[in-house]
Amino acid sequence: MKKGLAIALVLSLLFCLAACGGKTTDNGTVPSLDTNVENQDTNENDTVPSNSSNAANAGLTGKINIIDLDDRDASILKGMKIIGNSVGSNDDINGKESSLDDVRCIFELNEWVEFYPDTDKEYALRVWILKHRDDQEYYNNCKFSDLMPEFVQYCDLHYPVDEENPDEWYWGNFYLNPDDCEPGYYDFVFTYEGKAIGVLQTRFYKDEELATKSGAELEALMHE
Repeated sequence: MKKGLAIALVLSLLFCLAACGGKTTDNGTVPSLDTNVENQDTNENDTVPSNSSNAANAGLTGKINIIDLDDRDASILKGMKIIGNSVGSNDDINGKESSLDDVRCIFELNEWVEFYPDTDKEYALRVWILKHRDDQEYYNNCKFSDLMPEFVQYCDLHYPVDEENPDEWYWGNFYLNPDDCEPGYYDFVFTYEGKAIGVLQTRFYKDEELATKSGAELEALMHE
């Protein structure tokens, strides 16, 4: 009788081990039991790429990336000139011609940023200022609103018909209040009739952080 109980116990243990060893994940693979940190691809210092304004690898080029999809007319944005009232001069980054490939993209918090678009449209253009996203394709189908989690500011761009010299006047301007916003990377998303047609990656520095930079140094920061 004892021999029979022993055999039954052994069979029961074998059944339990087989059940545990055969457990799989949702994709049908057996999970690894390797807990040796040295053999793993990641470590405790690795992080998931961030969509915050402090994304370390945002990268600046001064180029507006055009979003040319069938459901929108991106060709209306032929160029853009952006200047600021605190940093740079007409001899360097504030003196750039309207372009899609070489647009000023560095600013300071508390600096008024002015837009001079090259377009045939006199209204319905808007620039949204959002914390930089690594996933730029997000803007392809984005529904823009002030409820967006990374929304910071927006600026409507209208042809300044009421100005004495409208062709020399900015279409819209804004600034980021240092009490509300942090230095870091932001996206200028240019929209027409509610759909994104271009994105410019930018960087905002602390108030007066760029004050002592030369024109050459400012230019270098624009192509980091």
